[in-house]
Amino acid sequence: MKKFFKKIFSRMNFVIIAILLQLIISLILPYALGYYYPNLFGHLFFPLNTIFSILGIILTIRIINSDMPIEGQLVWAIILIFLPLFGIIIYFMFVRRKPPRRHKKLYESVSEETKKYIGKTPEEDEKLKQALGSKYGQFQYIYRSTGMKAYGNSDVKYLRMGEIFCDELISELKQAKKYIFMEYFIIEEGQLWNSILKILTEKVKEGVEVRLMYDDLGTINKLPTNYHKKLNKLGIKCVRFNAFLPIMSARHNNRDHRKLTVIDGKVGFVSGLNLADEYVNLTHPFGHWKDTGIKITGEAVKNLVLMFLEMYDVQNQKMEDFSKYFCNEKIETSGSGYVCTYGDGPKYFYEEYVAINVYLNLINQAQKYVWITTPYLIIDNKLTNALSNAARRGVDVRIITPHIPDKKVIFGITRSSYRTLQQAGVKIYEYEKGFIHSKQVLCDDELGIVGTINFDYRSLLHHFECATLMYKTDCLKDMKKDFEHLFSISIDMKDFKQKPITRLFCEIVKLFTPML
Repeated sequence: MKKFFKKIFSRMNFVIIAILLQLIISLILPYALGYYYPNLFGHLFFPLNTIFSILGIILTIRIINSDMPIEGQLVWAIILIFLPLFGIIIYFMFVRRKPPRRHKKLYESVSEETKKYIGKTPEEDEKLKQALGSKYGQFQYIYRSTGMKAYGNSDVKYLRMGEIFCDELISELKQAKKYIFMEYFIIEEGQLWNSILKILTEKVKEGVEVRLMYDDLGTINKLPTNYHKKLNKLGIKCVRFNAFLPIMSARHNNRDHRKLTVIDGKVGFVSGLNLADEYVNLTHPFGHWKDTGIKITGEAVKNLVLMFLEMYDVQNQKMEDFSKYFCNEKIETSGSGYVCTYGDGPKYFYEEYVAINVYLNLINQAQKYVWITTPYLIIDNKLTNALSNAARRGVDVRIITPHIPDKKVIFGITRSSYRTLQQAGVKIYEYEKGFIHSKQVLCDDELGIVGTINFDYRSLLHHFECATLMYKTDCLKDMKKDFEHLFSISIDMKDFKQKPITRLFCEIVKLFTPML
């Protein structure tokens, strides 16, 4: 009974009720006025309707001339022209992508600070051109759009399961001497987080600086409202990303979906895992949970240091000296290849949609194969065409998605994407044992991506994300073995046919996915 009342009166439910009330008031009030005050409304209706119609047309023109996916432009145009009042209200609540002025100004300052540490000398650039050959452009695009450069002299270890990843993470946390930075979308109290929290509090007592940032909306039904205050009392410098208020706002679209850890500037982790028990199969809400990550040692960790401090300082509204967090020791590694961890986020913070362009560059230049794992497959025409064209020119394109869904509607929309891709020759598999949450791409035995970026609109357009692009690193062989094992235990969906009524429903819902 206690759990029941706790769930009923949770912060999440209060927030949902508050937002619904705002939406109802915004949409119902004009009609209520017309019913109870017909004379007044009659005099105001035509001029107001004309104003709303004109404003709807102006916003439609603005959207059509924006870089919004064409799928989203079409739906917005229909709504704004035929339902201008509804469309205008929703537009200003969910689409305007202007961050708070103080955040934007500070982000620009932080970006300028970052540039001091990431420039390439002509000698470095020439060395990269020679080493990367035809793949140089892949890394150069990331450098020019995010400032993050590729590094050699770095070891990368592929961690094929959440359990393996967290064992490695905990082992390294225990060895921290100077600082620990952690940034995660979701943290949930349980066996995994409690074990990590114990280590973090012990490290604080040893004099290690510990910083933690989690997404407030991502944890809204996972953690108490003031959990960050509890952590700060323990000595952990905790910041909530976009502290959530029960007010409809476009800023809530932009969540911090990153999952990364940096230790002493020497070791970094990037993965699809959040810090909760289901990600390491301590609980099984959706069958067996399959996730992956990587551990980076060496020079390439520098990008992770910069990415964390950028976001942390913007949220904390404070500029600081980044240089003291770089590892000044010369770390010799035996790792081969080149490594580049990069960030992505909303257009107002990044000049381009980096994540989708990196995926497109890799797919369009693939010669032998492109293998992908993603929990969700809700993609626009650009990615659909790129995957289809690659398959048609003889590239072995395979995608693995979950067989047991975490969200049934999203699962149906994912499956509704299969047919178009399969008709072009793309092979679709579903992870039979449960839910595959890893976000990774492997291409031609030479390039690999591991990170937080799903093949869906939210990851590709709205969220702050991170990933690591690797060229000829030793761990790509381990990635390939893992893919081959996954293919052997997954269901080939070549004979799958979605029920017509289900497909119709999913295609209608899919129309609205690019809008928000």
